[in-house]
Amino acid sequence: MRKNTQHTITIMITTTIKNILSFYIEGFKNMGLGKSLWQIIAIKLFIMFAVLKIFFFPNILEENFSNDQQRGDYILQQLTKKDN
Repeated sequence: MRKNTQHTITIMITTTIKNILSFYIEGFKNMGLGKSLWQIIAIKLFIMFAVLKIFFFPNILEENFSNDQQRGDYILQQLTKKDN
């Protein structure tokens, strides 16, 4: 009896997920101006996270330490140090 109930719940969850995905997919297919706006948002996010990271946020751990052990020790020291 329990196995049948678990199977039913699994089917219900799967059906619900499919319905939600279908709802969003159909919504984006029928979108006019919104599609263009989402494309602009995606481009801006790409610029913010990919391009700006390369130029403004260097990998300090990679530059200052030669191996993972040294990097790990530094991070542990920074996380556990007490401010006086």
